[in-house]
Amino acid sequence: MSGPLHLRIVKSLAEVDAARWDACANSAEIAEESILQRERFNPFVTHAFLNCLEASGSATPRTGWGGAHVLVEDDNQQLLACAPVYVKTHSQGEYVFDHGWADAYERAGGRYYPKLQTCVPFTPAPGRRLLVASGPREDEARKALMAGLRAVTQKLGASSLHVTFCQEREWNELGAQGFLRRTNKQFHFLNRGYKTFDDFLGALASRKRKVLKRERRDALAAGIEIEWATGAAITEAHWDAFFVFYMDTGGRKWGTPYLNRKFFSMLGAAMADRVLLVMARRNGKFIAGALNLIGDDALYGRNWGCTEEHPFLHFEVCYYQAIDFALSRGLARVEAGAQGEHKLLRGYEPAPTYSAHYIPDARLARAIDDFLKRERAEMERMIEAYGEHTPFRKGDAQQAGIEED
Repeated sequence: MSGPLHLRIVKSLAEVDAARWDACANSAEIAEESILQRERFNPFVTHAFLNCLEASGSATPRTGWGGAHVLVEDDNQQLLACAPVYVKTHSQGEYVFDHGWADAYERAGGRYYPKLQTCVPFTPAPGRRLLVASGPREDEARKALMAGLRAVTQKLGASSLHVTFCQEREWNELGAQGFLRRTNKQFHFLNRGYKTFDDFLGALASRKRKVLKRERRDALAAGIEIEWATGAAITEAHWDAFFVFYMDTGGRKWGTPYLNRKFFSMLGAAMADRVLLVMARRNGKFIAGALNLIGDDALYGRNWGCTEEHPFLHFEVCYYQAIDFALSRGLARVEAGAQGEHKLLRGYEPAPTYSAHYIPDARLARAIDDFLKRERAEMERMIEAYGEHTPFRKGDAQQAGIEED
């Protein structure tokens, strides 16, 4: 129990035993108490999800996502801690933007790429990034993992290492180890004891409640029907339809969608019980859909698309149906992904997100640290301001900010 711990780098999740990875990824002993942070099970850091990204060809060296996953093991090769790490040759698919940092560094004569990214590719969903198994050596393994991330950055000659969408606890721990700390915001629906959608509506101001009811009614006015598909109910026909939606949205917004068709079939085969497809059908044909992943405490909205435009259909499929499903499962929150101030008026509240950045070059680190100090202060003001414009009844107990459950 007192032998040394060893650091190992692997290029693929296929090189790691799935059960051992998952014992670190979703350790039962690591659970935040806040309604915003509670996380008994996060599907994105599982071996199955990360392996689907790699094995499908979506996250590979060819696409600029070379695996360099960090493992901490004991003398018996027992996995005690790990982190999903990628060698990046660009800054796409991350949702924590550092293009300005790259440009400034390279104009000053530096080489920003390759860099390292500790994250879930293409997935702006907060969660654990320092994956540590419960046990007597937990604290030791966590410290070894953090030190290992710095060592790997130096060993691989990377300009920097970025731990994005991590938990607040990790953000603070990494900050204590010299990582620079960054914040941003998302909008999450918080279940403050609601059993049904009508319970949620009852917490809204009268005028806002009427708006939501009208939007839900108008979204389905053209004879549109909604289907929830999860588990064995998900078929390849669902994935065929959804992939068309995904490609349409990806092509219009970003130019190159990140996920390929194979990924979705692999996801359905590997973890269908953790997948929720919200599909909209009109005249017997699927016309829109949203992909969600199901945790033990949260529903995570991921991708959306459509082949027909209908008023408020996006809000219905992505936001209102997600709330309905989450309440039916007794989930604590819905995380609807990056961006989207329009979510605020639909009951999604501002929530901070966290990232930590290791910059070995002292000159670049000083410049970025100065920027981040100002950015954090502005983000805190912004989140507070957004909190004053939620649709809840003023003075209602449920409008009292981010509470402890």
